[in-house]
Amino acid sequence: MRSFLDPPGPANANRSYGEPGRPVQRSRGSFHRTHFLRRTAAHFAGKCAVILALACFGIVAAILPVAAAEPAVRIVLLGDSIAAGFGLAAPDALSAKLERALKAKGLAVTIANAGVSGDTVAGGLARLDWSVGEGTDAVILELGANDALRGADPQAVRAALEAIITRLKERRIAVLLAGMLAPRNLGSDYVKAFDAIYAELAAAHDLIFYPFILEGVAGDRVLNQTDGIHPTAAGVDVIVQGMLPKVEELVARVKAGK
Repeated sequence: MRSFLDPPGPANANRSYGEPGRPVQRSRGSFHRTHFLRRTAAHFAGKCAVILALACFGIVAAILPVAAAEPAVRIVLLGDSIAAGFGLAAPDALSAKLERALKAKGLAVTIANAGVSGDTVAGGLARLDWSVGEGTDAVILELGANDALRGADPQAVRAALEAIITRLKERRIAVLLAGMLAPRNLGSDYVKAFDAIYAELAAAHDLIFYPFILEGVAGDRVLNQTDGIHPTAAGVDVIVQGMLPKVEELVARVKAGK
């Protein structure tokens, strides 16, 4: 019998409120609603779990590269106009091209240009502390060309170079010594005394040594500017190609010492 609580119509045709002693039977509609709610809750919980997992993965992925990133080896190119990039655009300077070449090989490095045109070995020694700042890992030492052009006393050149090297070693800074050759018109005695400076210092102080910074460039009109002394951008490319293995060795030495 229908009560006044039952709305009219067939919507409640399958609905029963039960009788005494008889279990209440849920309608088919009630069952579907419960099933739908359970499925929705499970689906929502699953999505939350996926979102949480992705968020955690994102956090870990963001942290890991920072933790695993290798700090850049900080190199200073201490030199004269050859280092400074005299007559060249900044991207064509030796420091810039060396840095790009090393990065192309997957090495994390920065190379600061501390070249001063016209500088001598004594000048490099005088400005050493502010040219090679704190945090420097390695120095490419390229000085002596102007001393040779002026016919400076080889013993004075040697003493100043050795003072630079000693102070860098005291600061635990690795050194690549780039050599220079004296002009041949200064006479065989001078040439012999000057040329020997670099190899002897490199051996005495266990330095990485590149015998002649202008190897493959000196005397070549195509690779030098009109003054016949300073390399063109193409000349710098030749220097980079020749020096690169030694600079890689320098980077490896820094990493081994850390």
